[in-house]
Amino acid sequence: MRKLELTRAAAVAAAAAMMMSLTGCGGNSAGGGTSSEGTTAAVSSGDDTVKVGLLHSLTGSMAISEKAVSDAEKLAISEINAAGGVLGKQIVYVEEDGASEPSTFATKAEKLIDSEKVATIFGCWTSSSRKAVKPIVEDYGSLLWYPVQYEGMESSSNIVYTGAAPNQQIVPAIEYLIDKGYKKFFLLGSDYVFPRTANMIINAQVKAAGLEVVGEEYADMDQTDFAAIISKIEAAQPDVIINTLNGTGNVSFFKQMSEKNYTSKEYMTMSFSIAEEEVATIGANILQGHMVSWNYYQTTPGSVNEAFVSAYKAAYGENRVTSDPAEAAYDAVYLWKAACEKAGAFDTASVVAAIEAGGISFDAPEGTVTIQGDNHHLVKPVRIGEVGADGLINEVYATDPVAPDPYLTTYDWAVAAGIQPLE
Repeated sequence: MRKLELTRAAAVAAAAAMMMSLTGCGGNSAGGGTSSEGTTAAVSSGDDTVKVGLLHSLTGSMAISEKAVSDAEKLAISEINAAGGVLGKQIVYVEEDGASEPSTFATKAEKLIDSEKVATIFGCWTSSSRKAVKPIVEDYGSLLWYPVQYEGMESSSNIVYTGAAPNQQIVPAIEYLIDKGYKKFFLLGSDYVFPRTANMIINAQVKAAGLEVVGEEYADMDQTDFAAIISKIEAAQPDVIINTLNGTGNVSFFKQMSEKNYTSKEYMTMSFSIAEEEVATIGANILQGHMVSWNYYQTTPGSVNEAFVSAYKAAYGENRVTSDPAEAAYDAVYLWKAACEKAGAFDTASVVAAIEAGGISFDAPEGTVTIQGDNHHLVKPVRIGEVGADGLINEVYATDPVAPDPYLTTYDWAVAAGIQPLE
């Protein structure tokens, strides 16, 4: 694996010039990948190019979060192309809009694989969108790189999970709060699989610690009125709110809490889907002092991250911020490159075999990350952060790299609770 410190500076200038000229042009179909069911996905690879798919919500309630992820993938593509490409080929991309609807994600994933013949897909944010795409990539024998922290309870040979497993975000965040003396937890989430499964995990963890969940509420993905939920929070008087809202729900909830003059001093929150991009939209004055749990922040120290932040701002503007999902998406493109180069091919079967043989790592902005071949998740550090007055997130706690445990089999309380995946 090349060292980014030595090569990125030279690549950034060329990459920035290429950003707006990257298009989803096609190539000749070549190669194929076979899933465990035996179906085959053709790969579009011309003499000089290899085609990939980008699949995120560019419209709808999740666009607030997913645009940055798409931008980070494009940055990685431009850098890789500027440095010579992958196996001698330049990457071209086709971008599709999942429009914040799981059924649309499924339809667009099938289009990317069946019509566009992409070699791989980088995409999704919500677990609902991932679960909609999962059977598509499995049936076609394709490969999805999923960049966002999630609830776990899943492992597919046709998905690489570059965000956090629950033991790399949810569980350590609750452990941190317990260590800090929080005793009464209120669980607030969007009404879909990630928040409900996350709260199943948190309920078991809090109960095992002898503490109390004093409320649990869910909001529709497009819900904008949180008055009734805020009233329930007021009645429950929690020490901390565990927030798994996603998309525009976060904007509405925190702004309505602010209208009642509630800050982190009155109602501390620990959020799992608020990163720098969401802070910029909601307002640092509203979120200052609140806590989040991720694996990366724009403020993460190190020369690799400094180069990443500089490149991202050079490409998209000084006012733009990086974030954990954007960084994980950026990592995904480089990890795919490493897997293709190890395989010596672009087809899914060869790339998956290279991944599962082990040793696929990337010197990432968050620190070195490695794909664990048996479950397709990354070994990565955990970081608890606090939102600052400047809108950036400052690390208050960090761990060494943690091996992924998507099914929480190493936690006695989780095994005893019999936590099951939700569909």
